[in-house]
Amino acid sequence: MNTPADSPTYFEHTKDDCFEANAPARGPWSVNHCHAGPVAGLIARAFEHALPEKVLTRMTLDLVRPIPMTGFQITTHVDRDGRTLGQARVKLTDTDGNTCVTGTSMHMARGEFASMPTAPVTPLKRADAVAGPTPLAQGKHGELSFTDFIEVAYPDGVPDDPINSTGPAQLWMKTPHLLVDETPSTAQRLCPLADCGNGISRNAGFYDITFMNTDLTIHFHRETDADWFLSDCISHWHRTGIGLAQAVLSDDYGPVATALQTILLRLAATR
Repeated sequence: MNTPADSPTYFEHTKDDCFEANAPARGPWSVNHCHAGPVAGLIARAFEHALPEKVLTRMTLDLVRPIPMTGFQITTHVDRDGRTLGQARVKLTDTDGNTCVTGTSMHMARGEFASMPTAPVTPLKRADAVAGPTPLAQGKHGELSFTDFIEVAYPDGVPDDPINSTGPAQLWMKTPHLLVDETPSTAQRLCPLADCGNGISRNAGFYDITFMNTDLTIHFHRETDADWFLSDCISHWHRTGIGLAQAVLSDDYGPVATALQTILLRLAATR
């Protein structure tokens, strides 16, 4: 495994559709497993490569098994490539052939308009935000992981206790690139933040309730060159132990995508 100093990217492309994870891709729950956000970025890349003439507008991923740091393979199958719409499926398997992630995508042909009316918004600006410590869970395992490699900033100033703040929240984030010598697309850059809504907006302290997501759906509607994105998110929890996190993802000019996560809520283990 490479160190942050010589490997700031999330993954190494080992062969064909196979990858190994670097420290920035490590999740907070286990030293051996990936954070789903960077992996979602790789899957977005696979979908975009499968239907390169169309724009990726939606992908839904089911996270059915932990994704190993030591290696995995991503395979895609195109179900439809029509004049206007395209559809594809993806499967991510570990080195033993176990399925870890399944997913589907929607793609659309690009239109050409001189202008287009849209809903008026007053976007927040990254330049007005204040840098501070991450509100996201640090790795419980003590190894370098996802939160050690991101930059964050707060639109309304840094909370007194970011890691224990609750309720709806807004956070700017900048993340590493997926792979060496590749410029990631808008969708690929958005994915790590898209998978953080449940951690940015939560309704109890990190050490009281665990809130792992079991899926991720992202709707992409605008491309951008930005590398900082704002997540404006809210989480809804229920006594059944099931929750939902909703996030609108924006750049300096307004919304770029939306993300939804189903959340598995459980009492945290005693420290």
